[in-house]
Amino acid sequence: MERPKVLAVASGGGHWEQLMLLRPTLARFDVRFATTETAVALQHGIADAASLPDCNQNMPFRSLLCAFAAMRIVLRHRPDVILSTGAAPGFFCILAGRLLGARTLWIDSAANGEELSMCGKLSLRVAHECWTQWEHLAAPNGPHYHGSVL
Repeated sequence: MERPKVLAVASGGGHWEQLMLLRPTLARFDVRFATTETAVALQHGIADAASLPDCNQNMPFRSLLCAFAAMRIVLRHRPDVILSTGAAPGFFCILAGRLLGARTLWIDSAANGEELSMCGKLSLRVAHECWTQWEHLAAPNGPHYHGSVL
């Protein structure tokens, strides 16, 4: 039986570190990674990570470039599932995956203890599942709490 294809996406820094903590869980899948910092992926032994432009809400042109890059990566890999720990580049992959029929999971960063991130709030409307790492932020219709990655 063929293993499900997973695209795991995160921006650099804490988002990437949280994704790497999930790596042992992802080992049973056919996983591809995408990030804004491929040098950091190399430090974790991931030589073939797809590259996404870093962006945020204050960079509309780069965000548009990132959205197109996300669509290109999703079309190339055709994952069954897309998982992201943030930030905007991960959201664009979730959006592209949703448009192409992939199952999608957003795990909001542990850094967002007061409220969901902006992309987390958007993911509530787009992703199949949206999880928070803070129990007090969970709500019946999402985000859901299943523990913390850290």
